[in-house]
Amino acid sequence: MPNPAAPSELIGPDWITAVDPGGGPIYLQIVAALEAALSDGTLKAGDRLPPQRRLAARLGVDLTTITRAYTEARRRGLVDAVTGRGSFLTDGRASAAPVDLSMNIPPSPRGLDLGRLIEQGIGQVLRRASADLVMSYHVGPGASAERAAGAQWLAPVTGPVAPERIVVCAGAQAALAALLSTLARPGEVVLAEPRTYPGFIGAAAQLGVRVEPVAADEGGIMPDALARACRTHAPRFLYLQPNMQNPTTVTMPEARRREIARIAAALHLPIVEDDPYGLLAEATPPSFAALAPALTFHVATVSKCLTPGLRTAFLLLPVGRRADDILAGLRAFTLMPAPLMTALLAGWIQDGTARRVLEAVRAEARARQELARALLPESAAHPSGLHIWLPLPPHWDRHRLMEAARERGLGVTASDAFNVAGPAPDAVRVSLGAVPDRARLAEALRTLAVIVGERRPAHHGVV
Repeated sequence: MPNPAAPSELIGPDWITAVDPGGGPIYLQIVAALEAALSDGTLKAGDRLPPQRRLAARLGVDLTTITRAYTEARRRGLVDAVTGRGSFLTDGRASAAPVDLSMNIPPSPRGLDLGRLIEQGIGQVLRRASADLVMSYHVGPGASAERAAGAQWLAPVTGPVAPERIVVCAGAQAALAALLSTLARPGEVVLAEPRTYPGFIGAAAQLGVRVEPVAADEGGIMPDALARACRTHAPRFLYLQPNMQNPTTVTMPEARRREIARIAAALHLPIVEDDPYGLLAEATPPSFAALAPALTFHVATVSKCLTPGLRTAFLLLPVGRRADDILAGLRAFTLMPAPLMTALLAGWIQDGTARRVLEAVRAEARARQELARALLPESAAHPSGLHIWLPLPPHWDRHRLMEAARERGLGVTASDAFNVAGPAPDAVRVSLGAVPDRARLAEALRTLAVIVGERRPAHHGVV
């Protein structure tokens, strides 16, 4: 079934050619130009705006100005951003803000005042250390207390580990970029599941590293396919999300993990185990960090199980692996994690606050998964996960489904964002955490279920 061509990007002179440095805030000038163009018919609902960097270059302004303009336009109901597709104009008459089912973040923990916990935690940090200390540069693998807290946090998944093996990072994305730059060179190959985390795909592309898919089934990548891929590509490492995989939700069973670990050991193949969701489960099979401790780089962010604002991840190094080259990579990308956030997280782990937040997030995630299971029973899911994976019936392709959802105020993510190579399946990821309350989430999922059940004629060209 052919897909409709994407609308052209609206950079040209028809709606904005320049901004006036003396005409007030530039970002508001851009929003005013959008409003005027929508009003006079130069632009219409459904038109796609250019990428922010491209518009910034065209107008000769910095990127943050364009980001502010797009954010303000979205606040006014002029723009709807769809992950993986871009920013689209609306008619400006939306009665409610779009419902975001595209961003994979944990739901707000019910029964806890997160703001109050942050306030109390920062107060405790400042009682233990001066403001000058937490506001200064901190380079290296992390303070000893933070590394010890990281070892404590990881223990339910990895088993007991020495704090000296922990590197504190400014989020998982920084850790993955540093590992890519350290373990692989441009043009070299790393292996991954056929559909995987877009941040990893994007980082590899930026660094010129090729990602090749390993065939998978309902248990994750298949051992015989891994062996063949290693013979074909001589990969630098294997990247996996074995728990609640993004986007397919698959949790790799223990027997499969042991077989993958056996093959990796025989071939001396490093494993990068990205585990943002494992702690949301009541229990998981043994981690690769436990099964292959001399080969595995285990990355665990708290953004998916606590809150993205902490911007902290723990990287567990393989046994005997020095951190020097990885620290150099981290410095090149982020210099350091924010000391105030890492100190706050360490304090939360030590006093039990982090565990309380985790349990509340897990309970809310489970309640939202029950809603999704009732309303979209054909989806793949984990009972404690943050998202579902929705294969589409034959009468839909993913791009038409996304457009139909957007018309009704819903943002979902098509499989293309996760696809490593080859044709992407007709499926979408639906994230459950960003919608503020369950009632609105239930309404959004009902609307999506109705859309999926509709039958629309296939597109045979662009009209």
